[in-house]
Amino acid sequence: MNELRPAGAATRFAAVARNPGTALTPDWFEDAQVNLSAAERRAASIPARRSVKKNYQAAWLVKALQCIDLTTLAGDDTPGRVHRLCAKAKRPLRDDIVTALGLSGMPTVGAVCVYPAMVPHAVKALEGSGIPVASVATGFPAGLTPLAQRLAEIRHAVDQGAREIDIVIHRALALLQDWAALYDEVAAMREACGGARMKAILATGDLKTLRNVYKASMVAMQAGADFIKTSTGKEDVNATLPVSLVMVRALRDYGAVTGFEIGFKPAGGLKTAKDAVNWLILMKEELGRRWLEPDLFRIGASSMLADIERQLEHHVTGRYAAASRQPLA
Repeated sequence: MNELRPAGAATRFAAVARNPGTALTPDWFEDAQVNLSAAERRAASIPARRSVKKNYQAAWLVKALQCIDLTTLAGDDTPGRVHRLCAKAKRPLRDDIVTALGLSGMPTVGAVCVYPAMVPHAVKALEGSGIPVASVATGFPAGLTPLAQRLAEIRHAVDQGAREIDIVIHRALALLQDWAALYDEVAAMREACGGARMKAILATGDLKTLRNVYKASMVAMQAGADFIKTSTGKEDVNATLPVSLVMVRALRDYGAVTGFEIGFKPAGGLKTAKDAVNWLILMKEELGRRWLEPDLFRIGASSMLADIERQLEHHVTGRYAAASRQPLA
């Protein structure tokens, strides 16, 4: 079952050429039109007509596991909770499941995502694992603190060891169509990230229309975003397949013009193994096999991992495990 063979840390996080960004070019997006009903029909076709079973399903679920940003963003986070999360990130499956699947080694998640204050604890817990620490920043989740403070928060997280920064855009600038101001802010955040990769969270549930989603995606990429991300997980509406479709079409358009590969991260509301497979299928059909690797695709989730492990245990034993069988992060 070669499909189930996890890549080593060196290849899983292979260097993708950084997106240098471009000058703000409204001609690339100002006249963009999005057919809402067509986007909804296309998105609805993915869970309706696509299904993977048996060994193929297990392979897709292992791939999804490797693309998860295992996340804790709670007000009561403690160093102990972060250490437990990191332990789960390094060993997301029980040894007996790994053996039964015929894997060549223990697969690990794409990253661990925490608040800036928890970055040092995550870095220490993940030392030597090859798993990067991601940190939210820029006044997450609202993004309404002064720009100087948002930039300082990025620099602090990077100084503490974060290799990826999940920034949030100032949504009012997108709603007002002030693309120049949005571009300038995101470009400043990209500069503050230094060598850390930047994921630009658009908070699509707050942007109201799919046209706004497309335009904000394009502006973020022109400003140098390495990933575009749907949501903070705190909005009333988070990641949906229609929104994700529009965003991956935007990054496909950007790549066609510039030649740079931009990553995508849906977050918020993805909870089940079936959700993981649906988004993997979206990436495969719209962008190709290359976007099934963690250097270009991440899933912002935490509870999803438990369901993936449960489904994989069912695959190898024929039985669904009780909750008491699932290790807690």
